[in-house]
Amino acid sequence: MAPEPNSPLRDDESPSPPPQPPIAQTPGPRVTRLQEIYAQALARTLRANSYANFAACFPTPAKHVPASLENVWRQLNAKLEESAKAEFEEILAERDAIAQLNELDRLVGEARARRDAAAAAGENGNGEKERVPPHTLPPDMLFRAHLTPQLEKTKAVLDEKIQATETENLELAQRVQTQRAEIERLLAGLETVVADVEGAAAAATEYGSQNHLREEAMQMNEEVKAVSEQ
Repeated sequence: MAPEPNSPLRDDESPSPPPQPPIAQTPGPRVTRLQEIYAQALARTLRANSYANFAACFPTPAKHVPASLENVWRQLNAKLEESAKAEFEEILAERDAIAQLNELDRLVGEARARRDAAAAAGENGNGEKERVPPHTLPPDMLFRAHLTPQLEKTKAVLDEKIQATETENLELAQRVQTQRAEIERLLAGLETVVADVEGAAAAATEYGSQNHLREEAMQMNEEVKAVSEQ
């Protein structure tokens, strides 16, 4: 019997495909792996800037004020790490990388599930694949079969975006190296400043010593004048 004109359709009779689940913003496997790779690269960069290498560039402060120099080194490394992580998070947000990589994980998972289901259902007892008439397939499978080309295009687009993101990550790593070199150049003037301060202190000490001799000479001159007047 045909359904009444105004009777509601059941879920299994609906001609429309079920809506896609929302894309999770929690990092999935690919996002987690990308973050791990970036963290490892950043850690290697920071390890290269060890205190021993840093102190070797500034032997005078390392000898006289090692605690202050080590504090400067720690602050520079912390600032470098904070800046690099902030720029990486900005790139992820700007490119919407988390949602897109999570969507790629979902599409790949669905494709693998369909492949495994088709392989399990298509094998007969003789190990040969039997042909299934299209009109006997359920609507959901037909819908996905028509959707597969679009999903493949989407996957290709996402692969291109991932490649672009990896390229940007390499550029970011180069920028981090450039910033590190700039920091080292800025700190290279620290030793010159320390030398100037030491020179100024020595000059001040010499001037104080000469000024004391001058006072003694003036005092002796006064004494000689006093004796001559008597």
